[in-house]
Amino acid sequence: MEKIDKSYQALIADESDEISLLANTSAYLNQILDNINWVGFYRHINDQLILGPFQGKVACTTIQIGKGVCGHVAKTKEAIIVKDVNTFEGHIVCDSASQSEMVLPILIKDKLYGVLDIDAPIKNRFNQEDLQTCQSIVNSLSTQLERILS
Repeated sequence: MEKIDKSYQALIADESDEISLLANTSAYLNQILDNINWVGFYRHINDQLILGPFQGKVACTTIQIGKGVCGHVAKTKEAIIVKDVNTFEGHIVCDSASQSEMVLPILIKDKLYGVLDIDAPIKNRFNQEDLQTCQSIVNSLSTQLERILS
């Protein structure tokens, strides 16, 4: 994970544009994570989640807070691993190929900026190591976003 942290830090170190930062982060995650079919961001705008930069098939553009996995994470501000999306009550199907999902909140000074959403075409794809890796990336991303947005 240390190698990933260093390469990600190098990627974002001089970035001063919010959308470029999110776009390259989604591309980076798409490169380092195996067996995923979608990775991207939903930004918290006007009390809903709005699609941001991503890698993968066309996606849902607006998600209400509290709805689906992303909306649940936006409401609770806690990361979640869903081993089988078909068992998650209220799951929103954007791509029927997605079978498992991991979503992490992105917080800036304890305020919700958005969520990182990662889908996989297989059940039980994500584990605690994946969560720790992605949490480290989200922490670095949040720090850089705070610099850009302040």
